[in-house]
Amino acid sequence: MRILAGDVGGTKTNLALFLREGSTLRRKELRSFPSGGYPDLESILTEFLAGKPGVDAACIGVAGPVVSGRSRVTNLPWVVDEDSVKTAIGAPRAFLINDLQATAFSVAYLPGESLAVLQGGKADPRGNVAVIAAGTGLGASFLVWAGTRYLPVASEAGHADFAPRDEREVRLFHYLKGRHGRVSVERAVSGPGLHAIYRFLRESEGMAESPEIEALLAAEDPPHVISQEGLSGRSGACREALRIFSSLYGAQAGNLTLQMMATGGVSLGGGIAPSILPILSEGTFLESFLSKGRFRQFLSRVPVKVILDDKAALLGAAHFAFAGEGVAG
Repeated sequence: MRILAGDVGGTKTNLALFLREGSTLRRKELRSFPSGGYPDLESILTEFLAGKPGVDAACIGVAGPVVSGRSRVTNLPWVVDEDSVKTAIGAPRAFLINDLQATAFSVAYLPGESLAVLQGGKADPRGNVAVIAAGTGLGASFLVWAGTRYLPVASEAGHADFAPRDEREVRLFHYLKGRHGRVSVERAVSGPGLHAIYRFLRESEGMAESPEIEALLAAEDPPHVISQEGLSGRSGACREALRIFSSLYGAQAGNLTLQMMATGGVSLGGGIAPSILPILSEGTFLESFLSKGRFRQFLSRVPVKVILDDKAALLGAAHFAFAGEGVAG
């Protein structure tokens, strides 16, 4: 059995082929494509599968809401349709799901070395599991126990309202509101959000920066520069931007845990968390996660982990397709 798995994001689209070996899946081939360099997903699928044997099933995770097998990708001018995908790849079965559903579905199949523990806790073996992932945007999903198996449930929690918790966050809120009108959590907790926090510190809070770092920010990807220079300690403004970002990330992860009653654990996906793991491990993230008043003790029992495998969504998508109807057996 040959399975095509996809992870469509605003920056890149990852595709992989998996082979069934007994009751397990083995990844055979992987390629990454710049999403903005293609007019649609079908063009990428056609290029990837050219000259290869057919596939038996497929599942594509998409960074955007999926309604009735169709999605308008949040950070791309694409409309992705389940039937069009099926036609493009010539497979009898194809599933289109939210990318964070795919990531959530991977959690049960990730080996221990693919996870970094921020809080040990004690997981309820049948409790809901939450996944939150900051990258180009902010995604969220969760797994709910349905009696005999987990079901992955989509969410657009990243587009919920940003709720400031102190005076500086109120100033950050007004800074973001002046630029976007409505302020969602994603405006602060994402790659562009990290850059916005840095600009807020420089433009509104008066933090200084060296000419060398300013030149790097102008020439390279700003969130990457902020992460690297903040982690190294060469830039106080970058370091403080990371600290604020970590605090906001922790607060939203705590909110999601309460909203979803995620007693089975919380996992951080996306590309940012693994790259700033030293900052997340310092304590600011966890303190914000726990700082929910009377529910602090409740949250202290919830395991919190970082997914280190940046291809976890492909693993989840492959297992989703393998299950046939999108549920684990």
